[in-house]
Amino acid sequence: MMIATYIILILSWFFIIFGMIAIFRLKNLYTRILTAATIDTVASFLVLIALIFASSQFEYAIRLLLLILFLLITNPISSHVNIRSAYLIGIPTDVKDGDII
Repeated sequence: MMIATYIILILSWFFIIFGMIAIFRLKNLYTRILTAATIDTVASFLVLIALIFASSQFEYAIRLLLLILFLLITNPISSHVNIRSAYLIGIPTDVKDGDII
């Protein structure tokens, strides 16, 4: 079981590293927010799955499953709120090469 835990944790770190690279390479604020939310959801989901594999008690696994459910519901909502607030204050959706956000 511990080998599966280590593999899942390494996979989550790959998602985090490649996601951070993608955030810095993207030019648009909206795509940056979307990428950050996706990275956060997938990486935290994988870390919690690894913790489920590492836990020895059933009660902890149930708590971690409830936490996964909570994250899957709240992370997309928070990214939607951030993108909507950026749109409402007038941040442009198209960015030219020389613009800095």
